[in-house]
Amino acid sequence: WEFNGSFHQPSAFLLMGIPGLEALHPWLSIPFCGLYLTALVGNCVILLIIRRTPRLHQPMYYFLGMLAVTDLGLALCTLPTTLGLLWFGARRIAFDACLAQMYFIHILSFMESSVLLAMALDRFIAIAHPLRHPAILTGSAVLKIGAAIVLRGALSLLPVPFLLKRLSYCGRRELSHSFCFHPDIMNLACADIKVNVFYGMIVLLSTVGMDFIFIVLSYVLIIRTVVSLTTREECLKALNTCVSHICAVLLFFIPMIGLSMIHRFGKNVPPLVNTLVAYTYLTIPPALNPIIYSIKSTHIREALLRALSRKRG
Repeated sequence: WEFNGSFHQPSAFLLMGIPGLEALHPWLSIPFCGLYLTALVGNCVILLIIRRTPRLHQPMYYFLGMLAVTDLGLALCTLPTTLGLLWFGARRIAFDACLAQMYFIHILSFMESSVLLAMALDRFIAIAHPLRHPAILTGSAVLKIGAAIVLRGALSLLPVPFLLKRLSYCGRRELSHSFCFHPDIMNLACADIKVNVFYGMIVLLSTVGMDFIFIVLSYVLIIRTVVSLTTREECLKALNTCVSHICAVLLFFIPMIGLSMIHRFGKNVPPLVNTLVAYTYLTIPPALNPIIYSIKSTHIREALLRALSRKRG
């Protein structure tokens, strides 16, 4: 421990694996390796297909590319500490490295939320105003939206590492996961954390909370528009373009909301439940999103099949 007077700051924290299943960590690393490999390969393939297929140079697929980038970032943020813990029992993480990992995990999570909102708005404009869609979401507009998403996440979370660094830590050093999470670090402090709690709640509600509300509102408007269509075939065709996005929204927001509620109100929740929700939140969406879009998107699937046939030939 490094301390100065009454101010105590640990040199490192200790990561936690899966409670009660420590002896099975080497075996449990196999499904985690599969998920990480799927996330890395799948999202890289999505980005490569979008880049090399001119017909996919449209706002919908640009946003899909942004989603793939954030999913890649999330997978890369947690992969070293998770596999290091499961393979080698490497539990120690330096204090500053923990703050850096936490910062990027939360930035990428907020960015994913914002990208899902942008995709919802894109679907609404495409269904409600199909003729005006190319004029509204031009290439420059998509680029500005992407820059705004990055700046929003980076700036809103910039104070968080400094708010944690000013706290005094004593006693416990053990985190609840194999990665660093803001409420987890905050709860190890033996100082007043009201500022941290208040700022964390404000940022969460004003970013992810607002994104979720606007996504729901977008789908209310989409459903109203679809209902007004003349034929059943047109309704189904319009809704079919939203299936992949709806799956991505549910995969991201359900475990994220669950994890936030557990950290703030679930003191009596078993540690295993907390751990499983956290891993679901950070490993399942990056692995499944490229699979979902590859199955449901005809253009992505056709481009992928063409690429595979060229390699076989």
